[in-house]
Amino acid sequence: MPTASLDSHRARATHADSVLDGTVRHAPVQSLWLTAMLAGAVNGALFFFSWTGLLLFVSSTAIVLLFGHSLGSHRKLIHDSYRCPRWLEYLLVYLGVLVGLSGPLGLLRQHELRDYAQRLPDCHPYLRHGAGFWRDAWWQLHCSLQLVHPPHIAIEPRIAHDRFYRFLEATWMLQQLPWALLFFAWGGWGLVCWGVCARVSAGVLGHWLIGYFAHNHGQMHFHVDGAAVQGRNIRLVSLLTMGECWHNNHHAYPGSARLGLLPGEWDPGWWMLLLLRRLGLVSALRLPQDLAPRPELRRLGHADYQAPPSPAR
Repeated sequence: MPTASLDSHRARATHADSVLDGTVRHAPVQSLWLTAMLAGAVNGALFFFSWTGLLLFVSSTAIVLLFGHSLGSHRKLIHDSYRCPRWLEYLLVYLGVLVGLSGPLGLLRQHELRDYAQRLPDCHPYLRHGAGFWRDAWWQLHCSLQLVHPPHIAIEPRIAHDRFYRFLEATWMLQQLPWALLFFAWGGWGLVCWGVCARVSAGVLGHWLIGYFAHNHGQMHFHVDGAAVQGRNIRLVSLLTMGECWHNNHHAYPGSARLGLLPGEWDPGWWMLLLLRRLGLVSALRLPQDLAPRPELRRLGHADYQAPPSPAR
């Protein structure tokens, strides 16, 4: 068991079968949310197509995925892989909420549960995307896992008690409404369909698709001994995912601000962090060599990774 990497984890088992014993149940609110967004996206494509709407969809999706999901929700809120002013952290996490997955605290808990489970020798198929493509789609997009003895997840007070994050958690679906009103005033229902419904649909479906393939198919440079599942690198979608597709690298070095570690592994999220550092807005970018050693981590024979120098603090 890879216990070394779990010593400082936010999750703690409460029972021997904490991540094994559970039932997947339909989640009506989650299911209705995605279904409504998909319906709006389809209507936009069929009845309200415009180049303005398409450009709005592409640009708004790129903004929330890069600044929100990758930099805000994942690399900052969850892994705290760099430092930045609190106002910038709030802005980035807010943009992450606009992806439409959940509130910031809910997303953090989901990530910690899945990450913890995947580092153990075995876990429920829901937590490792191990039920096959179509069943996993139904499970992840329309259901939730009800564990009998769920692990205790301790979120640090700085995040758990933050008023802004608690507000976003309580209103995360409603955060789409101001943008829907703005887009409606600008161009009617067509822009609402493209700028809200299609964007949320792409974010939710894309998050699941990358999660499924990044745990089942793809290249590996590293192996985490004793882990229930290994991350995989999905090279062809590096730009579309803002670098989040380098999931084998991320399983190896979860706290690294840089996900694309080898030459040719494009990582737009890392590029943006370097630009923000040059502008004086972020600092203390963590790289693999800045993290605690992991005895359970093995570099595979074909990996030619050489640690880059740490950026100036």
